[in-house]
Amino acid sequence: MKFDTYHISSSIKRNLSALGFKRPTDIQFKAIPSIMKGEDVLAIAQTGTGKTAAFAIPVIDKIHRTKKSKQSWGIKCIVMVPTRELAAQIGKVFDQLSKHTKVKAFAVFGGIEQDPQIKKLGDGIDVLVATPGRMFDLISQGAINLKQVDTLVLDEADQMLDHGFIKDITAVKKKLFQKHQTLFFSATINKEIKKLAFSQVKSSAIRIQISPEDPVSKNVSHFVIFVEMDDKRFFLRRFISDNPEARIIVFVRTRVRAERVAKALERVNITAATIHGEKDQKDRTDVMNRFKSGEMNILIATDVSARGIDIADVHYVINYDLPEKSENYVHRVGRTGRGTKKGIAISFCSTEEKNRLEDIQLFLNKKIETIPIAKKEYAFTISLSSEEESIQDLINKQEEWEKKKKNRKKKK
Repeated sequence: MKFDTYHISSSIKRNLSALGFKRPTDIQFKAIPSIMKGEDVLAIAQTGTGKTAAFAIPVIDKIHRTKKSKQSWGIKCIVMVPTRELAAQIGKVFDQLSKHTKVKAFAVFGGIEQDPQIKKLGDGIDVLVATPGRMFDLISQGAINLKQVDTLVLDEADQMLDHGFIKDITAVKKKLFQKHQTLFFSATINKEIKKLAFSQVKSSAIRIQISPEDPVSKNVSHFVIFVEMDDKRFFLRRFISDNPEARIIVFVRTRVRAERVAKALERVNITAATIHGEKDQKDRTDVMNRFKSGEMNILIATDVSARGIDIADVHYVINYDLPEKSENYVHRVGRTGRGTKKGIAISFCSTEEKNRLEDIQLFLNKKIETIPIAKKEYAFTISLSSEEESIQDLINKQEEWEKKKKNRKKKK
């Protein structure tokens, strides 16, 4: 079935064609008809399978058909998301799909000035994409009015519920009309979160689960390399050097680790940018734009960004540190192999991380293939990288000495 045969606005069809979307993905094929009927939907599908378009297409079509003019009569749909990056990403998808229609979408999130957001809201919008914190700030200031909302979308809802946003979600639902449609989308869900999810949708909600036996896209190939914690930086440098043209996302556990890994790469003249929760929003946006444009090919990230990076041509995801939660492995590796693209996920597993690896394999319902490393190759990688680092240290010291020498001459 092609999008041309769907009973949706010709403008949306034109936008889909311009974006190269001809046929719906599995999640789009199963979710769009139910959403168009006004039914609640609880959908679980692997990351990178087109979940955003699955709810954006019917939401835009519904608003476009019911609006009499381009003038906004108030927010009709709220899309709640857990992170700033995801809000910006989903806002962009709505912008792309709503071109040439009467629908106006806008994303609000923290870390940037409120005034421009308040002005935009005052101009009138139909779809609000928001993180809970900034949305409630703007509601309390009277900048957001929820009286016209008839559709609530919870995207990456498992993370929202798991991070304690259940009170925020409940608070929003209380402010909406009793008769509103709730759409719950996520890539992973466990038993505990499932109970919370069912409490947010009608008992008659349509439940959709794509490939429940494998939560990760089939486009992603998985490998693990057993590397001791202190040796990981050597293998990362070698991998990047062996794949100089590749676009790579490296996931680490903490912001401190992210900065350390970036500095270790910098010492051997490898440029990498970091993105984590401690960076202000301007820096985070700048880093994402540079990575998307291809200005730099190495991005070091914490799990705060695991669900907010939507770039079609990421060649590799490297789990420099294995995630503490198995679900986060799914979201990390979902940054590659998106859409019809193929991708590769490689995990560096140290001795102390083997239990985490076992948990991840249980979650995936399959064993991750091991890339064996001979003792000689292991030793060679470390000695080679250590030698590079020593040479670079000498260069750095020489440059530092030259600077001090120049400064002394200036003082004289």
